[in-house]
Amino acid sequence: MKNLVRILILTVILGAFGYTLWHLYEKSQEVPVVFETAKAFRTDIIKKTVATGTIIPRKEVAIKPRVSGIIEKVYVVEGQRVRTGDPIAKVKIVPDMVSLNNAQGRVQMAELAVNDAQQHYDRQKMLLDQGVISKADFQPANTALLNAKQELTAAQNNLQLIEEGALKGHGTASNTIIRSTASGMVLEVPLKEGSSVIESNTFNEGTTIATIADMGEMIFEGKLDESEVGKVKEGMDLLITIGALEGHTFTARLEHISPKGVAENGAIQFKIKAQVKLKEGVMIRSGYSANADIVLSRKDSVLALPEALLIFGTTPDSVFVEVETAPQTFVKRPIKTGLSDGINIEVLAGLDTADRVKKPQ
Repeated sequence: MKNLVRILILTVILGAFGYTLWHLYEKSQEVPVVFETAKAFRTDIIKKTVATGTIIPRKEVAIKPRVSGIIEKVYVVEGQRVRTGDPIAKVKIVPDMVSLNNAQGRVQMAELAVNDAQQHYDRQKMLLDQGVISKADFQPANTALLNAKQELTAAQNNLQLIEEGALKGHGTASNTIIRSTASGMVLEVPLKEGSSVIESNTFNEGTTIATIADMGEMIFEGKLDESEVGKVKEGMDLLITIGALEGHTFTARLEHISPKGVAENGAIQFKIKAQVKLKEGVMIRSGYSANADIVLSRKDSVLALPEALLIFGTTPDSVFVEVETAPQTFVKRPIKTGLSDGINIEVLAGLDTADRVKKPQ
């Protein structure tokens, strides 16, 4: 019995020792490396740079009053289309007390002058009719009366302008009715009825009552880094993507590059503008944020390969790939490359669609 137990224990020890040796041997064996391959394919290669910006109307007009006062009535709402001359709002005049008092005093003085001139005219006219004086002596009295009446009319008109903002009989020429100076869509009406407004003059740009823009002509306005601005020129094509309009890409043409850069966040940025080609049935709202891909160069349907598969030599012109000649057997082959977009690169010579190229491990 003891011998049997010893045999079993010895057998277990020898078995464990043998398994350990076999396991160590298996681990010492190198696993064969299997390289994956890829083929060249045909695609469009587009070399581009990206600019960020917004979509805005080319023509945007701020409507401002020509008189100061209080908004009595607003005739438009945001999104409404208007034409040149359409009423936007009506302003109730709040006259300046100093100007009003001066105007009233001017009218009173003009009335006194007319009365005095009329009395002198009447006396001179009586003397003329009696033949006491000549027409030449009568003429100054007549001229003085006409001048006094003209001054009274001017003073009364001035008082009416201060009180009402317009002259009677002038119809639509009233300054109290603020009218559109352009045709388009009302983008914004920042003021409500009862708000005070200031007239636009030499010393003050005035209060904006409404903003009107032509939504049929939109432009992309963005900024480009100084490292990229030297690669672009006016007339280049842009591809515009708008975050709010998924699935839509718009084309545009670069029409302006600012000659002066502006420092922003430690970098010099140059403003660019491009005319956007609109799509029928797709509305672009003013202020949409957008990205513009500026196409530097483009080639359509060319043989291409992922740039990560290339092996570069000691010179810029020496480019190689490893081509499979037998299963898991590769030979380095020189190729000639062309345009690259940073991901794929054009293959000009040395490769075709049947060749399998080794992928890096």
